[in-house]
Amino acid sequence: MPDQAAEGDAVNLAGSGDAVGGAGAPPLSGSTGGLVCSEVSVAFAGVRALDKVSLSVNRGEVVGLIGPNGAGKTTLLNVLSGFASTVTGSVHLDGQDITHFTPQRRARLGLERTFQHGRLFSGLTVRENVELGALAVRASSRSARSIADRLLANLGLEEMADLPVAQLSHGDQQHVSVARAVAATPKYLLLDEPAAGLSEGSMAELGVVIERAIRESGAGVVLIDHNVDFVLKLSDRVVVLDYGEVLAEGPSDEIRRNVDVVSAYLGEAGVEDLAASQAQ
Repeated sequence: MPDQAAEGDAVNLAGSGDAVGGAGAPPLSGSTGGLVCSEVSVAFAGVRALDKVSLSVNRGEVVGLIGPNGAGKTTLLNVLSGFASTVTGSVHLDGQDITHFTPQRRARLGLERTFQHGRLFSGLTVRENVELGALAVRASSRSARSIADRLLANLGLEEMADLPVAQLSHGDQQHVSVARAVAATPKYLLLDEPAAGLSEGSMAELGVVIERAIRESGAGVVLIDHNVDFVLKLSDRVVVLDYGEVLAEGPSDEIRRNVDVVSAYLGEAGVEDLAASQAQ
């Protein structure tokens, strides 16, 4: 049976869980490398969804993006992937200005994105779906098959290779979405709510698949998800948005203890609980 979705953001800022990559990397400064957006603003019907937001991610780094509902997380992912219009500011990929590039052109340059609802072909097998990721970047049919088989083995998904996607649980479909994106050999990978609707057990399995995918591809990753603890555990560095502005940025453990972040999620009661836990 499909996993049951939890309501709202799952928040455990006081919990434990070190970032997978350790201390995290500082933001880019004056570098021509990386995926970088600078001073980005987006407005809808006169309402600012993003206000002069800057973000960067290096190859091999996982940057988590969290914030309360309506903070601007999805809008920022749309800016990076080319699905947002009327953007001020700039987006660069390894030094090239891609601000006005279409999503398709960005994909050809090595920028891949997954979507919350997968967008898989339910009538095709797992292997065939993953092959499509390789074919999208003009791999031959033979090499696409080889890429898919290698990826499925490396990600621990080979047992489901010949199953139709329609027969998979929601959690397994999310695994396939990640594999298909990695098959396109991305330089940068944007993961949009990959854990949405997953149970804790399925979420842990997905975390393992994502870690393996990062090692396989060496891609820089921007990760957003409503489950804050999931993001904090996987990320080297975390950017917190609130009302379309950057509220905080730093390693996961630092973000867990940030009073402004706790207040944005949990209000003054959360701040008092944090202070009490730190005093013990």
